[in-house]
Parts: sequence; C-alpha cells; structure tokens
Amino acid sequence: MTHDLAIIGAGPAGMAAAVEARAHGLSVLVVDENAAPGGQVFRAAEAAAGDPAVAPELAPGLQLIAAFRASGADHRAATTLWHLDPDDGLLSLSDANGVAEARARRILLATGALERPVPIPGWTLPGVMTAGAAQILLKSAGAVPAGATVLAGQGPLVWLLAVQLARAGAPPLVLETRSTAISVALPRGGLWAGRRLLAKGLALMAEARRRGVRVVRGVRGLRAEGGSRVERIVWYGGSAPCDTLLLHEGVIPQTHVSRAIGLDHAWDAAQACWRPVLDGFGASSHDRIAIAGDGAGIGGWEAAVASGRLAGLDAARRLDALDRAGFAARAAAPLAARHAALALRPFLDALYAPPASVLAPPDDVIACRCEEVTAGAIRAAARLGATGPNQMKAYLRCGMGPCQGRMCAPTVAALIAEARGVPPEAVAPLRPRAPYKPLTVGLLAGSAESGQQPAQ
Repeated sequence: MTHDLAIIGAGPAGMAAAVEARAHGLSVLVVDENAAPGGQVFRAAEAAAGDPAVAPELAPGLQLIAAFRASGADHRAATTLWHLDPDDGLLSLSDANGVAEARARRILLATGALERPVPIPGWTLPGVMTAGAAQILLKSAGAVPAGATVLAGQGPLVWLLAVQLARAGAPPLVLETRSTAISVALPRGGLWAGRRLLAKGLALMAEARRRGVRVVRGVRGLRAEGGSRVERIVWYGGSAPCDTLLLHEGVIPQTHVSRAIGLDHAWDAAQACWRPVLDGFGASSHDRIAIAGDGAGIGGWEAAVASGRLAGLDAARRLDALDRAGFAARAAAPLAARHAALALRPFLDALYAPPASVLAPPDDVIACRCEEVTAGAIRAAARLGATGPNQMKAYLRCGMGPCQGRMCAPTVAALIAEARGVPPEAVAPLRPRAPYKPLTVGLLAGSAESGQQPAQ
C-alpha cells in the first residue's frame, strides 16, 4: 500500500497535519519514535494529565491528541525512520520487531527541535544534562533530581522547567546567562501583538518567585566541577554546590533528515542556526517533501499546530483532494493563527541570543562528546584546511559517533567559522548520512533471516 501522506513525528505539527489530511480523505501514515503521541511539548500528556507539576502545560495538548487518535491515521509508535528516498517516497523504518518499508505520495517532516549544545568546562561529568532531558524524566516518570539542582542558561524553557520542578517540590537554583538587555530587544517589536504569550512568560517568572526559586542573573564563565560526578558549579564571582546541573541555551530546528536528503537550507541569523527553505505552506525544495513545526524554524507549539494544519491542507490540495477555492478558505484560519503565534518571536530571538562562549567554547572544552575532541583540536584542524563539518570528519571524526553530529555539528561549524575568520553562514552545515539513527546489523539480519517481506 502506498499512503497519500507520510508524516514523521507525532508532535503538535505532525498530529495537526494528520487530522487535517484525514479530514479531506487522505490515507495517512504517522511514524513516531515515542510510545505515545504528543512530541516533546505534550510528551506523556495522557498519562501525566493528573500530575500537578506539569498538568497546566499539558492540558492544551489533550484535545489535539484525542483528535489525532480519532482521525484514523495509521500511527506507528516506537518506530524510527532510518532512511528516506525522497524521489520514490520510500521510507525505511525500524521498531522492536525489525525493519520495514513504507511508501507515500507526499512526505511531511515534523521532527521538531533539539536543544542547542552547551559545551562548558565539565559538561561531560555525570550529573550534567540538558533541561529538556530533565523535563522528559519529569513528564514521563514524575522523576525529579535529588539534592542540589542548578538550572543554568536562558530562554522560556528555563523558566517553565524551574516552575515545574518547584511544583514538584524541587525548586532549582537558576543561573541566568542572558546577556542581551531588554532595551536592545525591544526594537524588534511584536510585544503588543504577542502580548498573550508575553503575559504567560511573565506569569511563569512570577510563579517561580512565589515558589522560592532563587535566580542569579548575568552569569558568565560557567564551569562544572567534580570528581566522579558533578559536585559544584562555578561562575565568575560565585559558586554553588550542585548534584544535578541542567543546561539550556535555547533550541534549534531538527534538520538531520532534511540535510541528509539534500534539501535547500538557509542561515537564520536571528536564531543562529540553519533552517530549511520553505514556502508559506511548508513545501521544500523537493516537490514531494514538506516540513512543519519547529523543524522548519523555532516558533513554539501553537505555531507548530498552525503550520501542521497548513501542511495537511497543502497535501490535500496537491493530491487533488481539495480545490483551490476550498484550500484558500480553509487556510485562512491557520495562517492567522501562525502569524499571531510568531508575533513575539523576533523579540525572544533577540533577547535570548546565545553568547559567543556557547557557540565557540574555549580550547580545553570537549566539543564532540562521541569522539572526545576538544574545541582546540577543531580550531587547529580548521587552520590546517578543514573548511566545514563534513571535511572535519576526515581530520578528527567529529560527527561520526552515535549521535551523528546532533550534539556537536553546530559547535564544530561555529569553531571553524571563528578559526577561519568567516561568518557562520559561510560554513556549510554537516551533511548526515543514513542510517539517521543507530541501527544494529542484527536488526537487519534478523529481518532477512525471518523470511518476512518488509511491510508496505
């Protein structure tokens, strides 16, 4: 069977696209690595809806999840896309039972965002993790860190997680690394149009104070120290005991698959990252592939829902399930919703711009965790002639470990740009290769030995 639309990711964008496409009669396959729909924002929303620590933020996703489950889409949970051939619409998938294949006339990548790497001295010590990882544990298992918890970084997620941990009885010490003054970000505008989201953010800050979250502002020179695990966090002019350190400097689009299949990307100076080149409805440079949600550019879950709806409508139009007039009529509402959801984004992008020390850390800091390569070694290789992350593989194997560059590629590229004295957009991004996620030979061999044909 060939599906009309295959969607990679069951987060807000993927679910919204599936609901919209099914409403217009398309056959829809949704592939997602998680056991339940929701993505990162609404992770485990159905199971954790009664947890007071996270329930207020999960509640808006329950209706969308219910609509998705009722849509009739073929939802393949706990399934990974490890190869995609965009020219013939072939998707290579894997799950606990082995490998399979599927085909689709149109494919939507709704893979969301990943956290920007925060390579500081000591970030590889046990007990140091990203804020997003801690939030996954909180939503999925109700787990909170034991002992002294420090949340260091900047951005909306810092405040959200601080409040959620405080609700769970474990208020962290927040070390805010924001260096941009509000007065500098104000000219970007959008405060009035985005006043609802701005009020929500201010309410989180107020709740953090009420719940006893201590905040140190203007933090510089972060360093995690310890022996067998993190024991202390140090910064210029201060230090604190630390049993768990959570780092966060914003999120960037998850473009691993879109880069691997050769889609056009452009440098986003405001968000300091690469993003795919798309039209107003998510269509990419390949006529079969579309992208929606934070994987198309960071905008938050409401913008992701709107862009998912638009991508679903566009798929219906392109596959002749919706005429031009019907498309225009139905696209008006999600277009307006996306515009409203993105109104505050220029202000946020300016306010929470990542500091240079995060983009290009000191020489002694490990930049590539998989291969244990320091920033200094990368700078030296760049001076010897490595012009980009793809060439750096031959020098130092950066990007060739289990993470396939997810954890190091942005840092490697920034270090190369700095060493060569060129702007970041002059350094081409890493071009990943399949398999996009680690895949064992045993999994492939087991499927072949069983004599089963790949699922269609």
